[in-house]
Amino acid sequence: MPLNKLDILKTVFGHDHFREGQEKLINELLDGYDVLGIMPTGAGKSICYQLPALMLEGIALVVSPLISLMKDQVMALKASGVAAAYINSSLTPGQQAEAIRRAANGAYKIIYVAPERLDMPQFVAFAQQSHISLLAVDEAHCVSQWGQDFRPSYLRIAEFVAKLPTRPPVAAFTATATAQVRDDIIKMLRLVEPYCVTTGYNRPNLHFTSVKPSNKFVMLCSFLEDMGDECGIVYCNTRRTVEEVTEKLVYAGFSATRYHAGLTDEERRRNQDAFQYDKAKIMVATNAFGMGIDKSNVRFVVHYNMPRNLESYYQEAGRAGRDGEPAECLLLYSGQDVITGKWMIEHSDENPELTAEQRQELTKRDLDRLKQMTFYATSKGCLRGFILRYFGETGVPERCDNCSVCNGTPFEVDTGRAKQPKAAEARAIAREERRMRKEASRLAGANVDDGMNAWERALLENLKTLRSLLAAQRHAPAYTVFSDASLRDMVKKRPENMDAFLDVSGVGLAKQEKYGKAFLAVIHEGREPNEAFEAYLEDDKPQRPLGKAAVGRGWTEQEESLLKDEFESELPVAEIARRHERNPGGIRARLRKLGLME
Repeated sequence: MPLNKLDILKTVFGHDHFREGQEKLINELLDGYDVLGIMPTGAGKSICYQLPALMLEGIALVVSPLISLMKDQVMALKASGVAAAYINSSLTPGQQAEAIRRAANGAYKIIYVAPERLDMPQFVAFAQQSHISLLAVDEAHCVSQWGQDFRPSYLRIAEFVAKLPTRPPVAAFTATATAQVRDDIIKMLRLVEPYCVTTGYNRPNLHFTSVKPSNKFVMLCSFLEDMGDECGIVYCNTRRTVEEVTEKLVYAGFSATRYHAGLTDEERRRNQDAFQYDKAKIMVATNAFGMGIDKSNVRFVVHYNMPRNLESYYQEAGRAGRDGEPAECLLLYSGQDVITGKWMIEHSDENPELTAEQRQELTKRDLDRLKQMTFYATSKGCLRGFILRYFGETGVPERCDNCSVCNGTPFEVDTGRAKQPKAAEARAIAREERRMRKEASRLAGANVDDGMNAWERALLENLKTLRSLLAAQRHAPAYTVFSDASLRDMVKKRPENMDAFLDVSGVGLAKQEKYGKAFLAVIHEGREPNEAFEAYLEDDKPQRPLGKAAVGRGWTEQEESLLKDEFESELPVAEIARRHERNPGGIRARLRKLGLME
């Protein structure tokens, strides 16, 4: 692999240029210094530690709070040809031991772990005997008790680093952090004179709306109907509300599923997979869902209830439009949300380790933040400006021209003139808001689809269909094949050969080799998606058919290594058997022998 960072940026990640703040953070890490990056969702934080991890000798450790986030990141890295793995409780003890053994033998460049893993003697021993090139802390605001997602396990990260024979550079990243939280991150992670980058909190592709509807569910349905077949998240403040909203949406014919801490681990995993793989278009959830979610095609986030603080709101709303394309952020406000939020703050027992004095101080702070959240929700001024000023940005314009207030729709669009407004009226309100947003986006040049002719739109739909077929064949989310932004760039550039295909944004060498021929067949040759997919399957078939010679043949070390990777990436046994030209029973037997299957 080339050692030039621009070469790696292009060949692995498929980008021609660094985004704001990325290159300087990467340079500091390569020079051995600690860094702190405060960058909004979608700004490319992961590349800031993934790229230097590929250039440095040794293994990079990434501390991440959620199993689902680790899986997404590892899946995306493997799709780009990077040797990566995660070690967490979703693996069996045998799988965890095998992953550590392989890591010790240099099989991975990047390993994702939960903070609790750093306390385990077996993992500490592995790290002490390995060359750790850097340690990255994702969602670093979790280390601060003044942040919105304090996790005591994050406090022990610095102790783990101190146990290593040689201290690696430490990188901390978060999307939202007030000055107090930023200082806490530096102190609690014991960062040494870190280079700090704050790229700004503005997400110009997000359109913000705050409404006080007389009937939330009617307004929600109107909004969802207007969004069509797009993917999105609906956040509720209690499990009960999640259950009620999900049931009503499904009854109304929407493709929705649910997520909250009261479900079994199996149902949460199943429902999250349904959303990730676009089988369910709408995820109704409490804030237990989504920290760091790596799904690029979320086109809207609705807050059915007002969150308790702007930090949580902006982080959750920021899960829309990660690909930089226009997305909607709708807040449905009611006075009851304030009452509920106050009750939850005053009866919170989330931090049992705090003293009575600390708890009292935190309660006062949380009530102040609830008040600021209420001021935002009922603001008569620019909503984006309110958010940016809250996080300390200066020189913020009075108008953004991409929120409901600036677009001429003041707070309390639906003021409750009737207790049960007609669905047609609610739809008309939502439709008018949508029309105004699209017009503003068109004037600002933000909506890339506005410049497409009918042929280009048809090509884009064909590319999306091909992507869906390829993703289903891989049992992976569609965005891990290519993002919407990459597909639009294909339409714009219309590459005619493999070299030109590499010029598309988001196309690296691994994806060029794996998918280039199929997409070129649609773009350049004008073939139908199904036809291109069938040709892809033919090319992907083993060179010789499964026959008697394949039965009972020995296993090479290389084939076993590949088998482990495929099993850890959750490929079905039938697909693994097809790839290895073996019977499914033989695959299961080998997995049991390797301690990977019960």
